[in-house]
Amino acid sequence: MRKSLLSLAVLSAFAVSSVAFAAEEAAVAKKEEASWSATTNIGFVSDYYTRGVSQSWHKPAVQGGFDLAHSSGFYAGVWGSNVTPNTYPDANVELDAYAGYNGTVPAVDGLGYTVGAIGYFYPGGNWKKYNYLGVPNQTPEGGRWDTYEANAGLSYKWLSAKASMTLGDWFGAEQQTGWTSSTKGSTYLELNAAIPTPVAGLTLIGHVGRLNVSGKLNVDYVSSSGQEPSATTESTSPDYTDWKVGVSKAFKIANAEGWNAGVYYVGNSNGSYWGSRGYGGSSFNGSTETKNLSADRVIVTLGRSF
Repeated sequence: MRKSLLSLAVLSAFAVSSVAFAAEEAAVAKKEEASWSATTNIGFVSDYYTRGVSQSWHKPAVQGGFDLAHSSGFYAGVWGSNVTPNTYPDANVELDAYAGYNGTVPAVDGLGYTVGAIGYFYPGGNWKKYNYLGVPNQTPEGGRWDTYEANAGLSYKWLSAKASMTLGDWFGAEQQTGWTSSTKGSTYLELNAAIPTPVAGLTLIGHVGRLNVSGKLNVDYVSSSGQEPSATTESTSPDYTDWKVGVSKAFKIANAEGWNAGVYYVGNSNGSYWGSRGYGGSSFNGSTETKNLSADRVIVTLGRSF
């Protein structure tokens, strides 16, 4: 009898231990599961401006993406938008893939940092399909438009700053595509503000950025390929300062959260290169059509994340 009671006690101890271990495993699994979060976003813009330049030939764009984040600070995501084939011949879509790490500085309340990398991809498009003023095969040795950047930044409450640098050529710009040198190491510096206000839940948005491309346009190369020199000699440098100011508002529709709308004023300082009489404002898709892609514009956005 004592032996049976002892066996029962041992078995009970094992049972309790097993239940406790299973509960602990479940708690750990639940905690690990809760450490990850995923969000999806979709949006519409009246004109797809990025870094002060229209990517959609001043036409509307539909955009969307998916983001994955871990409580440790790691993040990764993909995002896409339609773009103009006049700027990216044979490419109608831009796809971005990015990853990095966000962290905080415990010694300073509200101070954060970020490090990461991003790739901009234009499926089907490359410099071999570049066709300026209806003259094909001008850059037969050209590569893809795809561009890769590393970035790092700091944030303090509603203010943030970030520096980005290309790991390869800037959108395929190199000597084989009519530039004075490789454009590897081109930089983009930016300062951003998102200031919450007590007025109707509006957030004031401010941005200023500076693009510095490592190379310049080679006018001799462009002229020898049969293009009009007057279309390129106004400005051989795409460098500029860009800006964005406006307001955004988060709201609900039929109790569905995650909606956001914004109105912004955007543009950049280099109308001689990016304007309708400059190289950057020309169609690279065989058309003689031009656009001032740096023009000051008011753009409207509407989107939802869920």
